[in-house]
Amino acid sequence: MTEAIAYDVVVLGAGPVGENVADRARAGGLSVAVVESELVGGECSYWACMPSKALLRPVIARADARRVPGLRQAVQGPLDAQAVLDHRDSYTSHWKDDGQVRWVESIGADLYRGHGRLAGPRTVTVTADDGTVTTLTARHAVTVCTGTRAALPDVPGLAEVKPWTSRDATSSGTVPDRLIVVGGGVVATEMATAWQALGSRVTVLVRGDGLLGRMEPFAGELVADALREAGADIRTGVSVKAVERSGGIVTATLDDGSAVEAEEILFATGRAPRTDDIGLETVGLEPGSWLPVDDSLRVEGHDWLYAVGDSNHRALLTHQGKYQARIAGAAITARAQGVPLLETDRWGAHSATADHAAVPQVVFTDPEAASAGLTLAEAEAAGHRVRAVDQDIANVAGAGLYADGYTGKARMIVDLDREILLGVTFVGPGVGELIHSATIAIAGEVPIDRLWHAVPAYPTVSEVWLRLLEAYRG
Repeated sequence: MTEAIAYDVVVLGAGPVGENVADRARAGGLSVAVVESELVGGECSYWACMPSKALLRPVIARADARRVPGLRQAVQGPLDAQAVLDHRDSYTSHWKDDGQVRWVESIGADLYRGHGRLAGPRTVTVTADDGTVTTLTARHAVTVCTGTRAALPDVPGLAEVKPWTSRDATSSGTVPDRLIVVGGGVVATEMATAWQALGSRVTVLVRGDGLLGRMEPFAGELVADALREAGADIRTGVSVKAVERSGGIVTATLDDGSAVEAEEILFATGRAPRTDDIGLETVGLEPGSWLPVDDSLRVEGHDWLYAVGDSNHRALLTHQGKYQARIAGAAITARAQGVPLLETDRWGAHSATADHAAVPQVVFTDPEAASAGLTLAEAEAAGHRVRAVDQDIANVAGAGLYADGYTGKARMIVDLDREILLGVTFVGPGVGELIHSATIAIAGEVPIDRLWHAVPAYPTVSEVWLRLLEAYRG
């Protein structure tokens, strides 16, 4: 039995969230151990954010170029799919984590490779590939930063078919002739956009009545229109009842009695927490569960245990997880230093308030869909007295310069009692770069009268802010 190795903080998971917790704790003078069972850098670096955007960037750039007079004629041919895949591979460092390992070492944290499990309060065991077990103890905190995995539905034949999940969709080295995408959310729409442009004939199967159901309805409508124009077949209100693979062909049988065939099928039907085998039962928690936390990211009922990023189910987005990590790192450091009263009030240094009020998101489809804060339905459900203000982005001079036939829409949700913004949604080419201004306005609770004096540069697409404010003021 080897003696336990003590650290101030033990971090389970070396993705962007775990890395940021480690970085903040080290900056506060605490000793840190980081435990990782796969690649250092996590889902985002190898199977999510980076590879997906590397696949999508050529798609969006070509679409934008085709809308510019004098340029569209030069980009009429198909994408070089192999070049796009090679570009993707370079962004994942060919699924090698040497650079990320060097970064962990550079901040002074110790990396332990292997499967980490809680073994009681403040204790973590790490089982390496060769079976060696190392025991770590935490003086101040253990942070669960283990992220999520694809959640697959209970569909007959699914295990035998070996469907794509998000990992396969972002890492495939070949372009299937046909691809079925099951789901209507972010992963489904982005991967449908990418693989349709790379040469697949894509069929999207959506159980609900439209795409991007957690955004304003017009977002999904505009994205669906564009996917259909690109050649994708989108079917709403259908469910997959069974799947089978024969001779390299997958057949999906639908609840309406029809069937769809393809070389591959992607299930993008949700995420589940990777907390099923990390020893939660040893500290009185349910294995496989989401971990409820307070605004300092401390797990309810455990003064030493933190859940940061996807595992707490507050906002399944890399940037929000990194934000939470900065908050958690500051809170852990303050508590370790004996600070008697943390700043956990609204917008305090130790409070992840933005998770409730100002979460931004960009869907990198063509057109892009970007939002921050609440939708109209969410604001009304929360009991706010609100007004939605809509504008056609095509009416902005900068939009016409950006692209011929620019199609897009903007909406802001105004709290009528406080005259501040609760939410903003943009849909259109290039709008992803607009959303941070909305995030600032929401997080800063900038009064409408003050926003009137934030003059957008002419002629840019951001002039849509002026049009929204003019419409509100009348």
